[in-house]
Amino acid sequence: MQNMKNILFVFGTRPEVIKLAPVILELKKYPDKYNVIICNTEQQKELSNQTLGYFNLKADINLGCMKPNQTLLEIQTRILTALNPVFAENKIDATIVQGDTMTVLCGALASFYNKIPVFHVEAGLRSYDIYEPFPEEVMRQMTSRVADLHFAPTEKNRGALLKENISADKIHITGNTVIDALFCLSEETLNKAGEFYKNEGIPIDDKLVLITAHRRENHGERIDRIIKAITYLAEKYTDHTFVIPVHPNPNVKEKIHTRLGHIKNIKLLTPLDYPYLVYLMKNAKLILTDSGGIQEEAPSFGCPTLVMRYETERQEGIDAGVSVLVGADYDKIVSLSENILSDKKENTRLKAQNPYGDGTSAKKIEKIIADYFNI
Repeated sequence: MQNMKNILFVFGTRPEVIKLAPVILELKKYPDKYNVIICNTEQQKELSNQTLGYFNLKADINLGCMKPNQTLLEIQTRILTALNPVFAENKIDATIVQGDTMTVLCGALASFYNKIPVFHVEAGLRSYDIYEPFPEEVMRQMTSRVADLHFAPTEKNRGALLKENISADKIHITGNTVIDALFCLSEETLNKAGEFYKNEGIPIDDKLVLITAHRRENHGERIDRIIKAITYLAEKYTDHTFVIPVHPNPNVKEKIHTRLGHIKNIKLLTPLDYPYLVYLMKNAKLILTDSGGIQEEAPSFGCPTLVMRYETERQEGIDAGVSVLVGADYDKIVSLSENILSDKKENTRLKAQNPYGDGTSAKKIEKIIADYFNI
């Protein structure tokens, strides 16, 4: 069809897959309007491909950009170089990126250099500290400079973009697509996840604590303080089960296994496929995390969340009272966790609505793209 647009999705990590999958699936509903091209830089090779499979999607182009212990300079160079033929060999009408990874910045830059419009999903998140989170804060700010359409999850995100002199007609509040992804999960999928934990000997009851820690700025002394707090809590609340999907980064993995692996009620797992992580969030009494996505997802399940970061670009959750910033502060992590773990789960559930979306973001995004191209 003459009016059909070639839309390139560029991603490389699991969170990007989760948040872009609802948009990809929505655009694929209109094959007369869009030819969807899926490009995976494989910044997280196993995690991204595994999660794509969960949504019954497969990349059309795999770039295989990762090597062990690359510097940020090396990975940027590799991704940009690998993207060059993608743009040279395909007629692209728009590039869609999500979030704030190295893949996002490279996808946006490569598109810009080819004078192709960039559509940024999850635009306008800001901490205004270029080293918190590092390097993501700078990557998303730079992506905003070249984007044609900014899909802002919330009014706060829109306000941040307006303050940066981005034209109001380019900014659209859509909610966050991560909430759409949650609603893609079938009961059957969640039941399979339940069986997985049963086989792992992990009781899914009212005394489950989910912990994730992987961010670059939390390496070094910060992860030491976080591990010390987890050790204290696990040894005090021996009737609770502390589940930690351990990130493969050696800066985190080795310390966690060495210092927490011997504690009986701490269960260390390999990184979890998306539905298995959602199952834990759905059932957790408390979540300790430095993840951005979990900050957005947990409120849908009413789960109190302590954010182990000093700055967050997801301030809406803090303002709504569904999450609390604790940094890598041992005393804060311990005291606020104790408040929840010492009480019954039913008494600690959050009543506030999820401030990040209602599950219709992908539909809104498709309509905005159709209007942009007048198709």
